Amino acid sequence: MKKVIVVGGGISGFIAAINAKNNNNEVIILERNNNPLKKLLMTGNGKCNYFNEFFSTRFYNSNNQELLPLIINDTNELLALNFFESIGIIPRIKDGYYYPYSNQAITVKNALLKEIETKNIKLITNCYIKEIKKANDLFYVYTNNEEYICDKLVISTGSKAYPKTGSDGNGYNLAKEFGHTINKVMPSLVSLKSNDKFIKDLSGVRCNALVSIEHTDEEEYGQIQFTDYGVSGICIFNLSSIIRSMLDNNKKVNIKINFLRDLDVYDLANAYRILKELSSKASNRTIAELLDSFLDYKITNVILEKLHIKKDKHYNELDKDEITLILDKLIHFNISIIDTNTFDNAQVCKGGIPLTEINTNTFESLIVPNLYFTGEIIDVDGKCGGYNIAFAAISAILAGKDIAND
Repeated sequence: MKKVIVVGGGISGFIAAINAKNNNNEVIILERNNNPLKKLLMTGNGKCNYFNEFFSTRFYNSNNQELLPLIINDTNELLALNFFESIGIIPRIKDGYYYPYSNQAITVKNALLKEIETKNIKLITNCYIKEIKKANDLFYVYTNNEEYICDKLVISTGSKAYPKTGSDGNGYNLAKEFGHTINKVMPSLVSLKSNDKFIKDLSGVRCNALVSIEHTDEEEYGQIQFTDYGVSGICIFNLSSIIRSMLDNNKKVNIKINFLRDLDVYDLANAYRILKELSSKASNRTIAELLDSFLDYKITNVILEKLHIKKDKHYNELDKDEITLILDKLIHFNISIIDTNTFDNAQVCKGGIPLTEINTNTFESLIVPNLYFTGEIIDVDGKCGGYNIAFAAISAILAGKDIAND
């Protein structure tokens, strides 16, 4: 009989343990919190978006991007979806997003808890890992409670994101002790900070927009939220991983916002046509009144103030240059980005254990036999939409099955 220890009671740790369990293996999960799966309950605003039907490497970032197709593929997609169905999760799919049919994350948590109970997998909570050593092909796990010995070890500790859920980055230290390198760990799926003077004037505004990173091909459409320190929203989160890397390389970062994306406006000619048509139908309006018909008044105020154009000036009093300046701001509104928010506010992290140090078929360490890594501790981060849980599940299933079949 083989003894298996999984360090970390998040979704990746649970799935690894469930798949590692067979009639010949004793499996134990060690979790530092008093309750497992804390972060799971926060995902998807409590609804647990666990997969996405638009499953592709283009939704993921890694320092080893060329290796992602070995993991993010049709075979592993089916593997993950079959697993969730096998534990009783019926999907509700909306705009490609997979949720449990109940729209409640607790449904997924309860299914995982029931599965480890059924499989007689032991869960030990309030258990903090102090040190792990390997000798004579065995792992010795020293905790605040007692010492555990196992033949196979899975480290599923998560990253440094949302440390209040228990992810304090200790897994990186454990990996380094075993000789693994750690690609620099940075916040991802996180809001952005700006020192532009007008930012506070836009605080509280929410609107749909197309957001792009200047001098790149990267762009995202969705709701943007202005805060007193910068910008947030899913479209911002999805760009944050790239922006964090740019800032880390001392590059100047500006984002461009197209407020007219919902009107299918991408250039000055179309913008001019729409504004002209609007002014002809709603005559005798000031420029502020015209803009307020499709913009939040705070955006109107900031744009006109930046251009030094009076709000009470009528449209037919504007010269051609003034109209061009207004329209250019509507589709190319610039915000300078100086930083991202911290790990405390990040949903996931970028960086971690390189894929080059892991067998992508089994997620076993290429440095230490019988040591496995799954989930966020690995240098793979996805966009919003269930992609990070999908990767956590795939890595855990492959690791667990390899252990069970050994």
